[in-house]
Amino acid sequence: MLLISFLTFGKGADFSMLKTQDKSGELGRFLPEEVEGWRASGRDETYDPETIFDYIDGAGEVYRAYNFRTLFVRRFEREGKADVVVDFFDMGCAADAFGVFTHDLDGERLDIGQAATYMGGLLSFWKGRYFVSVYAERETEETRDAVFRLGRKIASAIVEEGKKPDILDLIPSAFPQNGARYFHNHLILNYHFFVASENILHLDQDTEAVLVPSGQEEGRAHLLIVRYPSAEKTAQAQKSFIRSYMPDAIKPGFVRTEDETWTAIKPKKSYIILVFHAASEDQASRILKEVEQKIDEL
Repeated sequence: MLLISFLTFGKGADFSMLKTQDKSGELGRFLPEEVEGWRASGRDETYDPETIFDYIDGAGEVYRAYNFRTLFVRRFEREGKADVVVDFFDMGCAADAFGVFTHDLDGERLDIGQAATYMGGLLSFWKGRYFVSVYAERETEETRDAVFRLGRKIASAIVEEGKKPDILDLIPSAFPQNGARYFHNHLILNYHFFVASENILHLDQDTEAVLVPSGQEEGRAHLLIVRYPSAEKTAQAQKSFIRSYMPDAIKPGFVRTEDETWTAIKPKKSYIILVFHAASEDQASRILKEVEQKIDEL
């Protein structure tokens, strides 16, 4: 299984709308019965947002954060070799399949599906509305080959391709898209870039956000763009952030932090644009203006 960070939601989180029927027959058609001598073994398993913790415990919150619908699991065995396991997620839409893929971008980049990474026996990729992890319980040259072949077979069986979230189109050229993280809620934000313990940006499952670092290794700035369901929610989030994060700002929307870098915030239509760790006020201002211009061009 894909082992990603443990996250917890508030007690009020409601995933009742995401309950689904057993789709083992539907999702299983994308997986072969055999590859490189590894054969499907045992009974396939299917999980939904309520039962996923029976399979992966705390890490299930990450997939719930991306609104997954169904998880289909198939184990492959070969005598004398480590097992290979496929976790096949129906995420409901391409945006969330892409988003959960961006949660862990470590590893070798591969041309499988619409984007893939591989590290330590684990292959992860997304295609269409599906996110897939294929992993060997022990990495060897043979299991690596089997994982790659299995991944390519599954990716080929998925006919549809998905469109990346259009919020990525707002990212300036100085911020490489291949480092972008797409998500909805503040717990995912804080995993990648800690802002505050409280949800001061009012992020939830109805918001879309992208976080991306600049290409510079030293003095790296981070850009966060959030799209809210309405201009009213945008204004509320802006006030909350300024009140909590920059109460002593001399210039509206700009503050120099203790590490002598700059943080800046700018609302635009139903968006909030935020720059963290800018080297100067001028750099922060230029980034904000470039994103504003892209929003105007929508």
